[in-house]
Amino acid sequence: MKISGIRSSIFEHTMARPIGDANNPAGRDRYAALAVFLETDAGLTGVALGNPGQRAAIHAMAENLLFGRDPRGVIGLWQRMANFAFKGGNRGGITDVIAALDIALWDLKAKANDEPLWKTLGASSRAVKAYASGIDLCLSDEDIRAFYQKQAARGIAIGKLKVGLDREADWRRIGIMREALATSGRAPIVLIDSNEYWSPKQAIQHIRHFEREYDIFWAEEPARRWDYTGLRQVSRGVNAAVATGENLDDAADFRALIAHDAADILQIGVGTGGITGALRVAQMADGFDLPVSVMNCPGNYMAHFAAVLPNHIWMEVVDAGRDQAFHHDSRVAGGTIILGDAPGNGIQFDSEKLARFRVGAGSAAAAPSPWGRRRGGGLYVLGVGEDAEVGEE
Repeated sequence: MKISGIRSSIFEHTMARPIGDANNPAGRDRYAALAVFLETDAGLTGVALGNPGQRAAIHAMAENLLFGRDPRGVIGLWQRMANFAFKGGNRGGITDVIAALDIALWDLKAKANDEPLWKTLGASSRAVKAYASGIDLCLSDEDIRAFYQKQAARGIAIGKLKVGLDREADWRRIGIMREALATSGRAPIVLIDSNEYWSPKQAIQHIRHFEREYDIFWAEEPARRWDYTGLRQVSRGVNAAVATGENLDDAADFRALIAHDAADILQIGVGTGGITGALRVAQMADGFDLPVSVMNCPGNYMAHFAAVLPNHIWMEVVDAGRDQAFHHDSRVAGGTIILGDAPGNGIQFDSEKLARFRVGAGSAAAAPSPWGRRRGGGLYVLGVGEDAEVGEE
């Protein structure tokens, strides 16, 4: 079996609800992605979701490095792509390219084996523990309560709240989330995420304030992703664990965090170079007895990867309606993501919906963080609605 072709389609649609964080408190309700189809001469097609802005690069890398090769040699092909990116490094846009193709290759390998990806990867169980994540700074108190009650009805008692701009509002909203999760019948576990908006000292002040009332299991990205001294300072200054890593690209980026005891939990996902790249990080973390948590993705297809990790704790479930253009072979029940038996990664694109949602390019409103890092980050905290630059009021 050889890789013989590639095709793709950019699509965009409105999500079921808006999502927002400390850098984008107004939120957004548009989602855009690239449907990738990696074809073989055996009639099998590997599918993946990719970055619309990297469409040309994804096609070029497949044509130059993958065409004519057996897709079942996934790890070797990942290394071939990473070697190609050596001069500039496996960072940024090129990482998105490698990740999309890696996901499609693993899908092909599992389909060639006629088994679900979790079995191809070597997992012995189809169940992956989950936590609920509203990406909810833009939501009202009522919407927060409704979201976490919905997740509690599916057995999830672990929730992550976006915080960072209004300490007292955050205090209130943490309580709302905790009460909603308690309807699961289990003791709630509280996680918070400030998305790198705070400085280390600000993080310690805010987290200690919350810890007067709440048992915070982890504080996510309480300082910049690469700031191992600041992250270590936070970890030693609060009771909560420091969780970070979702915005790092390559296993090498995690070395400083591990070497300097800067992270208590490493967060990995498709953005860490696809399944193969994330597996490198997870194995490195396991060697240091560090737990990992897999980040969210539409359709929860990375749960196949999480299922094989001995040091995995919980995978993030967002449930925001980003799966409207495809079907997926998984469900959430009993606090876990339960994977199915369909061959591959479980994603099957709906051709009619792809045609309906097709666009020439993803809009700015559908970008992950349309305005980048918010003003005041790491310097001073601006409340919601205080976004105007000096002289614009």
